[in-house]
Amino acid sequence: MKNKKNIFNIKTVIFMCLVVAIFNACDKDNDETFEKTRLFRPVLNEELTAEGNTIIVNMGKLKEAVGYTIEVSRDTFATIEYTVKSDDNYLLLDSNTVGEELFWNTLYQVRSIAHSSDSQYDSKYSDLGNVRTERFPSILNVPTTNDVIDVAARVSWSTENSGAAVTGIKVFSADDLRLETPLFSEISVSPEEQEAGESFVYGLDPETIYQIGIYSGEELRGWVKYTTRVPDIDPNGPNVIDIRDNEYSSAVLDAMYTAPDNSVILVKRGVEYAAPTISLDKSITIRAAYGFGDKKAQLLFSGSFDLVEYASVNHLRFVDLELRSTNWDSKYLLDLGKRGSIGEVNFENCYITNFRGVLKIKAADITVDNYIINNSIVDSINGYGIAGQDHAGSVLNNIKFSNSTINRAGYFIISRNNSKSIIVEDCTIANILEVQRPMFRYRQSGQDNVTDGIIIRNCIIGHAWDRAGDGTTAIRGTDGLEDTFFNTPNNYTVSDFSWEAYPILTLPVGNAGITQEDLWEDPDNNNFTIKNSGFIGKYDTGDPRWRVQL
Repeated sequence: MKNKKNIFNIKTVIFMCLVVAIFNACDKDNDETFEKTRLFRPVLNEELTAEGNTIIVNMGKLKEAVGYTIEVSRDTFATIEYTVKSDDNYLLLDSNTVGEELFWNTLYQVRSIAHSSDSQYDSKYSDLGNVRTERFPSILNVPTTNDVIDVAARVSWSTENSGAAVTGIKVFSADDLRLETPLFSEISVSPEEQEAGESFVYGLDPETIYQIGIYSGEELRGWVKYTTRVPDIDPNGPNVIDIRDNEYSSAVLDAMYTAPDNSVILVKRGVEYAAPTISLDKSITIRAAYGFGDKKAQLLFSGSFDLVEYASVNHLRFVDLELRSTNWDSKYLLDLGKRGSIGEVNFENCYITNFRGVLKIKAADITVDNYIINNSIVDSINGYGIAGQDHAGSVLNNIKFSNSTINRAGYFIISRNNSKSIIVEDCTIANILEVQRPMFRYRQSGQDNVTDGIIIRNCIIGHAWDRAGDGTTAIRGTDGLEDTFFNTPNNYTVSDFSWEAYPILTLPVGNAGITQEDLWEDPDNNNFTIKNSGFIGKYDTGDPRWRVQL
């Protein structure tokens, strides 16, 4: 009996000790204090915006912050342009806060830190992003690529309800941001030019950035940057055949028959030439000379280019031309049916339209090493597509499409033999295939590989070409290419894009988050300006000519 009682007492003591220990632990938890840490970095309530040359900064209010420091730069903080202290999370960066007017039409970077009552707990810097101030209110027109050549610029302005007449033009260097020291004497504007709203500046240097302003007396009416182009080809240079004074339709044909190997045929902007139906045994470049105006020199194809049997041609190049056929049901730009080789077929700054196919290889023993389309628009290509290698005994080795727009094509790339590489980068692609057709069709068993892989990067891709008008817009990804590696960084497809079969698995589906119609301004008329400001890829994907510019 005594032993049982002792055991009971021991258990009671142990239980009470545990209760006390737990109570003390809880009490200790209640007394615990946490180490104070830095404030969170500031974040924006709204995206940085500009009204005129004032930048609006609207940050979220931090409860513990007693103030903020905002820094402003124009070179990504290699140097700091302005430092502003503020008690408020909302402020305007203007002459009142930074001490002088900000530059117009200038890209700035903004960052901020939040301050605590004890500076050791200040936040770290938060990069708030980039913002461009607005263009100075002006009657001056923004120049296009057709308003500048290597040594001259066309300056134009609105003449409707434009106030005082424009009397002079001044030219400044790119770094004279406050327009203080003209590079030349003021250029007078004649009454005829005043009425036309157009004048010209000559004597500029190639590959140089200038600021050109217009004046009414002493009043500045606006200014804009011009970047002159690389030096134009010397019309008197070796192997240059200048036919600009010959506007006959047959002028290109006549020049090609007599041109030596490695010739450049220089044509005139705005003139329509008949494209020769010719077999090549020499390298030729056909290019438009620099000039002002929107209309390109045009080559009108009623036939096609081919090779002389067994010819080895280093290159065939087209520069700054409109290339158009007379019949999109049957005409090709290159229709290669004779044995031989071309080292490079190159289209630079061209508008290519209304062909059944751009390149067709239809016979054996033909090699095209490099097929390049850059800075061009390709539109309305019928059932044969942009590149078609249609014989198992021929080769199309390397294909590169860059900085270009491709709209309405029955096929994209077709081959019956292996290729080495395909690169599609910085392109806007819409209505790319007739429904259910494969984007990359390598249809010869055992010869259906791109050995160095296919790269698609920085592109925006729309849905299939609904030629039947029944709303079907799905396409296939591939035919063949089971052993081909795809590398597809930073691409977007519209929300009405879909795969019908054989998808390219690394290419995202619908990640643009909006339809083709809602993304672009007017695809039917080849205007792919990004109109949806919420599209995340607006700055760095698609053909650069359509991107939103910071």
